[in-house]
Amino acid sequence: MYFCEKLKIMRIDIITVLPEMIEGFFNCSIMKRAQNKGLAEIHIHNLRDYTEDKYRRVDDYPFGGFAGMVMKIEPIERCINALKAERDYDEVIFTTPDGEQFNQPMANSLSLAQNLIILCGHFKGIDFRIREHLITKEISIGDYVLTGTGSGSYGRRYCPHHSRSHFR
Repeated sequence: MYFCEKLKIMRIDIITVLPEMIEGFFNCSIMKRAQNKGLAEIHIHNLRDYTEDKYRRVDDYPFGGFAGMVMKIEPIERCINALKAERDYDEVIFTTPDGEQFNQPMANSLSLAQNLIILCGHFKGIDFRIREHLITKEISIGDYVLTGTGSGSYGRRYCPHHSRSHFR
């Protein structure tokens, strides 16, 4: 039996407020080849699809009256619960500047996962209850400024799959 035959498909579900901003990143290069070979599935979920108000709001003022807006727990919880109802996930990752620094050992570890959820941050942050109850790992891709953290999910797309030589 060949090494490739033993591997299972890696599924990555990405939750974002701006799906159109990151869709192109996952439909080209190494991730496109992985999908074409049937080794990876990338599913991008628009967080606004999990809202219940007519304005499709995903943000709110932080508790305590601080400045800025944070992502609300309700649509995130609905989305994650809907995904978890379909399958078990190895990690629910939140991309955030104050997370653990993403590096090659972490990439190697994540490359062994079968199912991942990546929550892309937006606004000033997220409701703390999300971090406390729904997130299993917080990752930062480095000390620089991005337009939202959806770009961060693009940055990490190369590393786990470079650990799998058959993707090349």
